[in-house]
Amino acid sequence: MNESSHSSMSSSFLPPKCGTVEETETQNETVTAGFHNMSPELLQQLVYDALVWSSLHGLVVGDRSVQRSGMIPGVGMVHAPFALLPMVFPQSHWQQACELAPLFNELVDRVSLDGKFLQDSLSRTKKVDIFTSRLLDIHSKMLEINKKEEIRLGLHRSDYMFDAQTNLLFQIELNTISSSFPGLSCLVSELHRNLLRHHGEHLGLDPTRIPANNAVNQYADALARAWNEYNDSRAVIMIVVQTEERNMYDQHWLCFTLKEKHDVTVIRKTLTEIDAEGELLPDGTLLVCGQAVAVIYFRAGYTPNDYPSESEWRARLLMEQSSAIKCPSISYHLAGTKKIQQELAKPNVLERFLENKDDIAKLRKCFAGLWSLDDSNAVKNAIKSPELFVLKPQREGGGNNIYGDNVRETLLKLEREGTEELAAYILMQRIFPTAASAFLVRDGICHQDHAISELGIYGAYLRNKEKVIINDQCGYLMRTKVSSSNEGGVAAGYAVLDSIYLN
Repeated sequence: MNESSHSSMSSSFLPPKCGTVEETETQNETVTAGFHNMSPELLQQLVYDALVWSSLHGLVVGDRSVQRSGMIPGVGMVHAPFALLPMVFPQSHWQQACELAPLFNELVDRVSLDGKFLQDSLSRTKKVDIFTSRLLDIHSKMLEINKKEEIRLGLHRSDYMFDAQTNLLFQIELNTISSSFPGLSCLVSELHRNLLRHHGEHLGLDPTRIPANNAVNQYADALARAWNEYNDSRAVIMIVVQTEERNMYDQHWLCFTLKEKHDVTVIRKTLTEIDAEGELLPDGTLLVCGQAVAVIYFRAGYTPNDYPSESEWRARLLMEQSSAIKCPSISYHLAGTKKIQQELAKPNVLERFLENKDDIAKLRKCFAGLWSLDDSNAVKNAIKSPELFVLKPQREGGGNNIYGDNVRETLLKLEREGTEELAAYILMQRIFPTAASAFLVRDGICHQDHAISELGIYGAYLRNKEKVIINDQCGYLMRTKVSSSNEGGVAAGYAVLDSIYLN
């Protein structure tokens, strides 16, 4: 196989003949060294074995080329895009990210309880962003009726990049709604350990250096504990899903684990179905198709595309008014917006929510530069050096951010128009991670390129009134993409699933 930085391999693999691996001198036992040690025959065998393993173990997504692949399970499945080998990651930064998870869990909960802070911080965004405005309207209604969420469940994921220039770990964003891939991320870690167990001696890699990833079990445990707190054995957990969902198998791993491990029934409903089938009883109980709902877990509802009509907004309001435990509640959802992330990075704002100075220092250390577009100096710097900034709208799901010369063009356009639309964006310092050689496998084709990675740490938080029941780090998601790509979403088609190799 051609060992150039943009080589590719046919998808029709045959088990290769046994080949010898050329030894190379390496200073460190790293995955990059594994690349240098790899013969074309070994590479072909690794890819073949990985594709077989993925097929046998459910590391799959819906195939975009098959029309019903996002609606009917088992129709049109293809392996999830993955990196062939794990990405090297510093042990110290791994530990730092894990230690931050409970702090962010607690911070989200504290912020969610401060309705005035959420409304005030997003007041200008509300004027120019219809989606945020509709979410805030629901939040306002809950404040007006003094709706208390006594049982609060958060399943979060905080995403980080390691900045090579400063040697610091910076938070990219905090996801409080639809933190995807707890199911498939566990499988990629298992896949990599399996490959290293069978081929590690040829690669010079140790499978024990890939940290355990138990995200799907821990998320299922948190959902089951919340179901227990609701205290109705006949009630179900409801997952809110999109009409077409090619990432349904990641969700089904969670449903399967809840049933097998906890004997909890899970139903899947779209917002449209909830509007048609939902009913709110006088005591606050939410019935959907006649079944009482104890916990609502959102894997939809985070993008304007999920609300094509008033029907979906009615469903969101109905759920928020109910006594069911929402994951997330409307206030948790708003606490994860980009604008709130930027507000929390301002001096003295964390002190509004947290008392422990050491915890505040740890959180602040991972904050990248974040600015509102009210900051004329930041805007001036971004126009002058757009390559050092990212312009972010209030959107989730990948494919929304603005980079490079487009940052300058967008800012100049907004300045010329002099509109309130500046409030719909935040500016963020651009992170520059070290690029490393990686083999990325998509649609059965292996492609070698320079790649960068983003580490997501899952967290679970559950409290009932004053009692904190769960506040844990719950595994991780590693996403790797070609270094020339700006966006990083796997489901959006930019990145592949990966695991980490600690050094």
